Amino acid sequence: MILEPLPLTPDRDIPGPLLTELTALYASNRDFHALSGGDEFPDPDDIRPEQVAAALAEELANPDIEVLLARSSGRLVGLAVTLAHHPDPVDPDPWIGLLMIDASVHGRGYGRRVAAAVEARLFAAGRTAVRLAVLDSTPDSLAFWTALGYQVIGHRVDRQFHRPCSVLRKPLQDPRTPRMPRAAARVAVVGPDPDRPVLLFRYANPDDGVYWALPGGGLEPGESPLRGATREVREETGWSDVTPGALLCVWEHDFTYHGVPVRQHEHVFLARAPRRDLAGDVAEAHGADAILSWRWWDLEELAATEETIWPPRLAPLVAAALAARTDLAPRDGLPPQDGLPPQDGRPAGA
Repeated sequence: MILEPLPLTPDRDIPGPLLTELTALYASNRDFHALSGGDEFPDPDDIRPEQVAAALAEELANPDIEVLLARSSGRLVGLAVTLAHHPDPVDPDPWIGLLMIDASVHGRGYGRRVAAAVEARLFAAGRTAVRLAVLDSTPDSLAFWTALGYQVIGHRVDRQFHRPCSVLRKPLQDPRTPRMPRAAARVAVVGPDPDRPVLLFRYANPDDGVYWALPGGGLEPGESPLRGATREVREETGWSDVTPGALLCVWEHDFTYHGVPVRQHEHVFLARAPRRDLAGDVAEAHGADAILSWRWWDLEELAATEETIWPPRLAPLVAAALAARTDLAPRDGLPPQDGLPPQDGRPAGA
């Protein structure tokens, strides 16, 4: 992905083809415009090029504002607006005034990557922290930014439209800082045939924005992956009768845990359980781990979805294990491949 300043003509106009792309980007975010209630776009179902041009011209009239375009494989996927100096003289930090991602690629991690690129750009310019404001009417936005390590530091109304907002701040660090290793375990809880549903949680996370993943989490000191998986699935589902068995896969990925960059090494186990609702009081555990919701996914639906699923290729992994009648009996040890390099989502032993 490439992040670059908005190019303008010598007359400081937006080139026609680029304005067409920008209009499509703004129009794709109909719900955002409806919730924001601004007067730049009075009809969220009718976003026009002249409205987009006027809104960006107003931004660029301030020399402290920079409009950045995000492209992936040449396609415009997002836009960020930054403010180098806030009008309040006691506020020392730059601001992210807007981050907008094409709605057709929501949930694929572009928001997280654009935010990280903006943060790296500000860090390179010598800034030590960044702020932003989130409308109180957009709880999903608040969940996204807090999962990226931003913390709420206050509440107020915005300067232009007097809408209630939460103000968030995040200290900046060198993006080249080495990641801390973290061991974790998860469980693919599979329901009965014929649908063979898999239980997934919907998370808001800095590495891939909003995504779906299996029950699980970090291991405690001295805890084996299998015992950690057993503990985690009980804490997050409330079920005491789920016993993880065979190892499905081992994979490694970059992750941000409570604002700390980590490289997470995960063991993923299989388990069988009835298709049912969660039990007991699991709300506190879900809140601490930024779990937004949960649901059962049928394997065919899981294989066809375009949403981000962790680990990758989960549907074919589970299907292959079930077709091979993989042993689901509990074991306290690990298969012979434990300790070998991660398999990047391939079946264990592949």
